[in-house]
Amino acid sequence: MLASSVVLLAGCTTTTSGGAAAPTSSAATTASATAATAATASAATGCAARVETGSLPDWADAGFSGDARVPHVFGAKGDIVAVVFAHPLRQHRKDGSNNKILWVARAATTSPDPSESATLVITATLDGTDTRVTREVAGGPGPSIIDMPQPGCWRLDLRWSGHTDTMDLVYAP
Repeated sequence: MLASSVVLLAGCTTTTSGGAAAPTSSAATTASATAATAATASAATGCAARVETGSLPDWADAGFSGDARVPHVFGAKGDIVAVVFAHPLRQHRKDGSNNKILWVARAATTSPDPSESATLVITATLDGTDTRVTREVAGGPGPSIIDMPQPGCWRLDLRWSGHTDTMDLVYAP
C-alpha cells in the first residue's frame, strides 16, 4: 500500500513553465494527491480534464495583474476558459471555501445568433453514467459557484449568446 502511495505522489509533482519541479507544501501535496486520485479514476474512463497553470491568454486576463498564473481549463474549441479558484474542485468543501469558477469567453465581434440568451447554460454529464445536471450563470460567462452532486469527471456542454463549447472538469470527493 505504501509503495502505491509513493508512486501516486511521485506522479503528482508539479512543474513550473520552465519544467523544473515546483516546491510543494504538505497541504499542496495532499491536494495534489487527491486531485491525482480523481484524475486517475477519470483517466480510466477517458476524462480529458486538463488543468493548466501557465499564464492566461491575453483575452482572458482582464482583472488579473502581472503574469497571472491560476489553474484554468480551456474549452475544446478554445472559445471559453474556466479559471478555477479552488483547485481541486470538490463535491464537498469542508474548509469553508467554495467551487468558484470564473468563466471567460473569447470576445467575438458578432454573436452567431443575437436572439440567443446571454445566460451561460452548463449541461453536465457524469462520465460513464446517465447522471445529468444543468447549471446556469445569469448574464453569461462570469463569476460563479458550480457544484456537482457526485465526485468524478463531468463533461460540460456550454452554451451562451449563440456560442457553444465543451470541457471536462474533475470534482474530487
